Amino acid sequence: MPRLTKKQTGGGAAHIKLTARRLFAMRGIDGVTVREIATAAGQKNHSAVGYHFGSKEALVREIILDGAILIDSRRHQMLDELEAAGGPKSVREVVDILIQSSLNLADNDSHEDCYISFLNMLVGTHNEFFMETLGSKWNSGYQRCLAHLRLLMPDIPAAAKNQRFVFMLSYLGSVLAMRERAMADLEKPHKTWSSPQTIEHLALTTTALLEAPYTQLE
Repeated sequence: MPRLTKKQTGGGAAHIKLTARRLFAMRGIDGVTVREIATAAGQKNHSAVGYHFGSKEALVREIILDGAILIDSRRHQMLDELEAAGGPKSVREVVDILIQSSLNLADNDSHEDCYISFLNMLVGTHNEFFMETLGSKWNSGYQRCLAHLRLLMPDIPAAAKNQRFVFMLSYLGSVLAMRERAMADLEKPHKTWSSPQTIEHLALTTTALLEAPYTQLE
C-alpha cells in the first residue's frame, strides 16, 4: 500500500479542523480519538487526520494557532490605534481589547464559534503544551496588554498584579466559553448571553477585579 503523504490545505482539512475543534471543546483533547474525528467529519478513511496533518498533536497545534494568530493580530491592531491616539488611558480600555479580540472567531462558512471553549479546556489540562505552541510570537499582543495594565492598575505589589492577571485569565476564559456554548445552541437561544449588555458587564467586572483595593496581610 502506498504511504500517505501529509496534506495541510483544502476543504477536507478545514472541515476536519472544525470538527476536531468542536469535539475537543466538548470533551478535551484526551477524550477524542483521531478515528472519532474522522468519523464525525464524514471521512470514510480513518487515516484522514494523519493524511492532512501528520498526527493528532499536529492537528491540535494548528487549531491553537488558527485562533491565536487571529486574536494576537487583533490585539496588536487595537493597541496600535489606542497608542497612536495617546492611550490607553484606563484599565477598562485594555480590558475591552482583551475581550473584543476574543469574540466572533468562527470560520466564515460556519456559525459555530467554539475556539475559546476549546482553549479553556486545553489550558486546564495541557497548559505547557499550549504555551510551547504559542511561543513568544503569538502571545505578544497579550504581553503588550499586560504591560499597559501594570502601569494603569493601582499601586500594589507586582506579585499581586501578576496574581490578578491569573484570576483575570481564568475569569475571562470561563465566562467567554460559557457564552460560546450558549450562543452555539441555535435551538434554544439565550437572551442573556446574546445581549450586548452581557459583554459590557463582563468588561466592568473584569476591570473591577484588576482595580480592587489591596490589603497586605500581616
